[in-house]
Amino acid sequence: MDKLTITQPDDMHCHLRDDDLLSLVVPHTSAQFSRAIVMPNLANPITTVKQAEAYRKRILNAVPTGLSFQPLMVLYLTETTSIAEIKKAAESDFVHAIKYYPAGATTNSAAGVKKFSNVYPQLEAMQKYALPLLVHGEVV
Repeated sequence: MDKLTITQPDDMHCHLRDDDLLSLVVPHTSAQFSRAIVMPNLANPITTVKQAEAYRKRILNAVPTGLSFQPLMVLYLTETTSIAEIKKAAESDFVHAIKYYPAGATTNSAAGVKKFSNVYPQLEAMQKYALPLLVHGEVV
């Protein structure tokens, strides 16, 4: 093989943010990538399927005409994430994973997990419903 052509790759860790910043970032991202795993650590974290759906709509509204872009939504894991919400996420056609943030480890992670054992029930539900766990690997 002499040549490899990647026509439009996927971004597997994308921060699109929200509001004014979203309208600046999405056009550039959608021009380069066909899909992106969208990080949920906004100022108001995306913790429910309903919030993910609304955020997805804001993202799609910011995609310039003529471009095709698929945001792959992710929920923000908290110690109060319900098993019912995990099931809803697994059943949705647009939520593709749940993200673990240690509390205080990074931008907008105050609502993150303080003690890993506190989310064992959620992790078991994610396993049951085959919903991937994305990990922010940082020690605080």
